[in-house]
Amino acid sequence: QVQLVESGGRLVQAGGSLRLSCADSGRTFNNYAMAWFRQAPGKEREFVAAISWEGSRMFYADSVKGRFTISRDNAKNTVSLQMNSLKPEDAAVYYCAAKGPYYRGTYYYTNAMDYWGKGTLVTVSS
Repeated sequence: QVQLVESGGRLVQAGGSLRLSCADSGRTFNNYAMAWFRQAPGKEREFVAAISWEGSRMFYADSVKGRFTISRDNAKNTVSLQMNSLKPEDAAVYYCAAKGPYYRGTYYYTNAMDYWGKGTLVTVSS
């Protein structure tokens, strides 16, 4: 089973950087594709970035391409999201999610993920 806990969210100034982490206390992390989603107040939850279960393929929303980088460390059961050049519109609750096992697709839909964390809040001041 996958059990996800996010960390790293905080207040940051626009233009700054932040690194989010998601740890899985379960035993099957290595078999799952991992993704980050976010939800701003009054908006729907949206896809941000994803990484395949073996770590060779990464996918990004157009709004974060070139600014955010997703990575995973299967030895530590963690997935990270490095966020640079943050904008006020990046402010949201960021959620870690897992899909698998051995998911090979290229689409990550909010209603199709198998496991979710509880989220971590990112606030960006202008």
